[in-house]
Amino acid sequence: MQIGTNPENRLRVDKWLWCARFFKTRSLATEAVDKGHVQLNGQACKPAKEVHPGDRLVIVAHQQRWEIEVLGIPAARGSAPVAQTLYQESEASRAARAVEAERRKLYREPAEQLQGRPTKRDRRRMTQLRD
Repeated sequence: MQIGTNPENRLRVDKWLWCARFFKTRSLATEAVDKGHVQLNGQACKPAKEVHPGDRLVIVAHQQRWEIEVLGIPAARGSAPVAQTLYQESEASRAARAVEAERRKLYREPAEQLQGRPTKRDRRRMTQLRD
């Protein structure tokens, strides 16, 4: 048994996602699983579903899509370098994420620039465009 690994080699999927640092909090991981943004071995799952080494996960979060294989089960949440050893991303997934990042870099979505409610100046411009 390695130091820092879970002796049972199983862990809830929401807790594993949090330990692997895909989400900042466990409640965000639970919410993503509930909404269907996480698939375990090609099927939708619930937050309490157990993850084992060798399982495949598809995670859609933060405008990105990861296809990974679970390599380890942690005993507790650790540092980012330790978290990266818990999984291995497929080459196809890595290439697709790079292409998507390049596309987002070249073409900015207009709605991304909007933050919060429009100001008085913004409302005047919208009214002017409508008329």
